[in-house]
Amino acid sequence: MATLTVRIPDDKHSRLKALAQHRHVSVNKLIEELSTQALAEFDSEVRFRALAASGNINKGLKSLDKLGACRT
Repeated sequence: MATLTVRIPDDKHSRLKALAQHRHVSVNKLIEELSTQALAEFDSEVRFRALAASGNINKGLKSLDKLGACRT
């Protein structure tokens, strides 16, 4: 496991501590969870863009139309 030192303003550190306490986790665990979430979002975007670049535009638009129909 790696160790990472991050410099952040004192007020942000205080807010992160409060958030961690609210979630009943350590600041370390909170940062781990937030970084996992950020990486998952990034990975999803990369996969989506790769699929979109190799996909059929008309098929993609039809899929979006179906999604819109489900919401109405």
